[in-house]
Amino acid sequence: MSVAEAAPAAATAGTMIVVVGPSGAGKDSVMAYAARHFAGNARLRFVRRVITRPADAGGEAHEAIDADGFSRRKAEGGFAVSWDAHGLSYGIPRETLEQLASGVTMVANGSRSALPAFAAAYPRLKVVVITARPDVLAARLAARGRESAEAIARRLMRAAPEIVVAADTMVIDNSGPLEEAGDAFVSLLASVLDRDG
Repeated sequence: MSVAEAAPAAATAGTMIVVVGPSGAGKDSVMAYAARHFAGNARLRFVRRVITRPADAGGEAHEAIDADGFSRRKAEGGFAVSWDAHGLSYGIPRETLEQLASGVTMVANGSRSALPAFAAAYPRLKVVVITARPDVLAARLAARGRESAEAIARRLMRAAPEIVVAADTMVIDNSGPLEEAGDAFVSLLASVLDRDG
């Protein structure tokens, strides 16, 4: 995993909410639940990440790009934050800085290792850690069918990066029904929108 990079910070009116957590915690599901709840709300937008992964690879809806295209876009300052993980490159489009400046609150799927870069790029940052019990993580990873049981065990044994960032942090446990974690995330987003309003 390489060091994440951030673009120079800009003054913002909206808040960037970055969602992080281990594989299998259900980050995409919790974010999709909230996106449905806030559908049509022009003051809240969910960031579409740029990833060096085919568009039909499953998982989140993202902007697919090849490695050369990603490198070019990064060199041209096209990302507010970028990082590498699990053999892929990820980017948060630079346009998010302008959207935040216009007062829009943004939600992005991030990476724990990239949090310092998020903090550097976005002065108004809220970190949401979606987590789940180890047995739940293992079952969800197995259900994906992408990794062997041994690979899943190794993934779960890896030490998670310590979350050290100068920002508000909230932890949401998604071990139970999606509605519980989803409603907690919706409440958080509603409170941020009220504060930023």
